[in-house]
Amino acid sequence: MRKHITPSWFYKSFEELTIAQLYNILKLRNEVFVVEQDCAYQDCDNKDPQSLHLWGVLDQDIVAYARIVPPGGSYPEASIGRVATNRAYRRLSFGRELMKRAIDATLEQYGPVNIRISAQSYLQQFYEGFGFMKVSEEYLEDDIPHIEMLWDHTK
Repeated sequence: MRKHITPSWFYKSFEELTIAQLYNILKLRNEVFVVEQDCAYQDCDNKDPQSLHLWGVLDQDIVAYARIVPPGGSYPEASIGRVATNRAYRRLSFGRELMKRAIDATLEQYGPVNIRISAQSYLQQFYEGFGFMKVSEEYLEDDIPHIEMLWDHTK
């Protein structure tokens, strides 16, 4: 029987991040979004300084990461984005734990708010499992099919 492993989770504002933490976060985001998905895009989009950063660490590796953007930062609602799971740790359900924690952290920080995400279309069912509902037609973002999804705090 395989022993259950649990990452250490961190949740910080941009100002609270150490240089090493910020470097490792940006490194993971680049590994997943630029290299794996072969997508040249501007990752540093001026939203990081106003956002909260949530990540899990296991054996000194970031295993999963998400950025929580305040209401008005990307959408009128709060937003969870840059959701990434380290390829070496996939299939261990850290992405699920990350999303649960990201929703909880958003509500803790901003109160009872709705949360809007721009999800890669193939992940629609994953996000529906957390209560997100599709609210847009499919569109291309950096040549990858996406949909907007909304988590309604009243449901």
